[in-house]
Amino acid sequence: MKQGITPTSVEKVMREDDFIVSKTDLKGRITYGNRIFMEFSGYAEGELLGTQHNIIRHPDMPRAVFKLLWDTIQAGRECNAYVKNLAKDGSFYWVFANVTPSYDKDGKITSYLSVRRKPKASGVKTAGELYRAMLDAEKRAGARDAIAVSTKILTDLLAEKGISYDELVLAI
Repeated sequence: MKQGITPTSVEKVMREDDFIVSKTDLKGRITYGNRIFMEFSGYAEGELLGTQHNIIRHPDMPRAVFKLLWDTIQAGRECNAYVKNLAKDGSFYWVFANVTPSYDKDGKITSYLSVRRKPKASGVKTAGELYRAMLDAEKRAGARDAIAVSTKILTDLLAEKGISYDELVLAI
């Protein structure tokens, strides 16, 4: 349960032409959110601005996925991911996210931009199954080792398939 929010089984499904856009500072605090972001998250602009982006993190999401995402964008590379988000009313919505660093004129990362669109059903199914296995491993391992054991599940799968994480999420 997050900030008093109890997740429900109610799903909000993005429309084909929806794009959820948000921008954060280097610490992950929201500096911009478009109206579609507010619609799906259920938060007003004033509730989002200045708040950590993980305000919409669903408890079904493994911590290792967010570590991978943050490691990737902090290294200056874009990251694509299937993400299950938690709305203020407890409902959830899946997105296909593209997160990219933004740079100043000197090439220094100044912020992060995330654009999310309606995910493919096949991707949600595959990601959902993978994330359940990762999350189960995180719970069994406990807080101290959660990310390591969950990351191993993901890296073993990628090694078995001979592909990168980005290749996986773009293929499913």
